[in-house]
Amino acid sequence: MTNERLEKMLDELVRPALAAHGGDVELVGLEDGILRLRMLGQCAGCPAATMTNETIIEGQLLPLIPELKQVVLVHTVDESLLDMARTLMKSGAGRSGIN
Repeated sequence: MTNERLEKMLDELVRPALAAHGGDVELVGLEDGILRLRMLGQCAGCPAATMTNETIIEGQLLPLIPELKQVVLVHTVDESLLDMARTLMKSGAGRSGIN
């Protein structure tokens, strides 16, 4: 399966549900039947991400892609969340005594 076809399936079947919660998903790669995805936006680091993967992502893709064995979420912190944390740390650093 090509990345282009996977992206189209993600656009049609997965991203609308994630977008409703302020999130998205990034295709990291497909190798040996294992699809690796990175959650983005509000879905990145969400405690329900594993459940979302099992019900929405795997539930939609596994029946349609015979060679797909598993969907694995690559956990990283979204850059926008890191920027927000940096801003909070800088604004609160002087008041809290953190340097």
